[in-house]
Amino acid sequence: MDDEYAKLIRRVNQPRVVIDNDACEDATIIQVDRVNKHGVLLEVVQVLTDMNLTITKAYISSDGGWFMDVFNVVDNDGNKIRDKQVIEYIQRFLQRIETSAGFVPSLRSSVGVMPSEEHTSIELAGTDRPGLLSEVCAVLADMHCNVVNAEIWTHNARAAAVVHVTDDLTGRAITDPKRLSTIKGLLCNVLKGNDDLETAKTTLSAPGLMHRERRLHQIMFADRDYERVERAGVRAAKEGSSRPQVSLLNIEKDYTVITMRSKDRPKLLFDIVCTLTDMQYVVFHGMVNTARMEAYQEFYIRHVDGLPISSEAERVRVIQCLEAAIERRASEGLELELCTEDRLGLLSDITRIFRENSLSIKRALISTKGSKANDTFYVTDVMGNPVDPKIIDSICQQIGRSALQVKRSTSVAQKPPHQETTMGYLFGNLFKARTFQNFKLIRSYS
Repeated sequence: MDDEYAKLIRRVNQPRVVIDNDACEDATIIQVDRVNKHGVLLEVVQVLTDMNLTITKAYISSDGGWFMDVFNVVDNDGNKIRDKQVIEYIQRFLQRIETSAGFVPSLRSSVGVMPSEEHTSIELAGTDRPGLLSEVCAVLADMHCNVVNAEIWTHNARAAAVVHVTDDLTGRAITDPKRLSTIKGLLCNVLKGNDDLETAKTTLSAPGLMHRERRLHQIMFADRDYERVERAGVRAAKEGSSRPQVSLLNIEKDYTVITMRSKDRPKLLFDIVCTLTDMQYVVFHGMVNTARMEAYQEFYIRHVDGLPISSEAERVRVIQCLEAAIERRASEGLELELCTEDRLGLLSDITRIFRENSLSIKRALISTKGSKANDTFYVTDVMGNPVDPKIIDSICQQIGRSALQVKRSTSVAQKPPHQETTMGYLFGNLFKARTFQNFKLIRSYS
């Protein structure tokens, strides 16, 4: 009976999306009103993020069973969204959002092989080390697997990847159970290395498809990358780098208030909301503001059971997990872009050249469009330091200067000014402004 009532409420109160280019001077305003459901905020942010829109400000409210969010967004060039087709696309997708109450279970294996109609998805997790990606790519090439697309993250001496492969001959997913088992066994041996026998397991991943970047967060969370440990030859936190600041405080109305300050970057809000959602926390109110390359975020949260954070152990864990969420995607090192004709073994050859020149891949995004490979790598030397320009010059000569381009260096992280910022920057502002009209960012449409 409760389910039928909930369905009736949803039918009567259809989602409402307003997109306004006039209310704000330097951003497009997107307002989403709808019946609330756990995970709706993540789905909305995911739609905007997947369209490569940058969220410069956001105001979140979801008390009383109703969800109302306002987002200031710009495109990659920092401009308003003017294309009518893009606006219609955003509106259509935001109105169609329906979240599922179930979430993919935490990954307990470090190698999962999951076939679909178009490709086979391989999920990897293990200890990071120089040359790891090269060894993985060599195994895939030897097994005649063509890498269609992939994303690789490293954080705190851990590595995770979601790799989509096809059979080199057929161009379709690999479905032979014996071959899949062989691939999985070989990759697991690579991940185990010499010192990761406990965490490199070989059980199959959970069935079902999920947003790739969200899955990477889940893999690394399950691998406990948020626990900071020092490993030989690896510095978990570099000297001079700016760490995100995360503060927690319980207040009246049984909320826990989380305040975060960090260097701004694309997809930051998605990463944070993704982590809170998968940790089963609900954001009831929130504010996001970016200025001078910094991001300030404040969220009023409770656990899905309705309780605020109640113990010191839970508080520490939430802080660690949010710090990890902010840091995982941080672009560390020199950005290299590869654009060339795709072929079997290309990725294996490229990563082998990197390994032979003592480069460590910190993050990578692999994609193919038609017959072209379009890959991005973030690299440092094996100690995590900036790469010698002479080595880069030599690598460009080996691969081809027209194929491999140096984009930019992100090795030096600038320290945010006013490091002493506390909860006071945003704390308390939310309930002083009860309506979004008070922010003067979007006009009333009632």
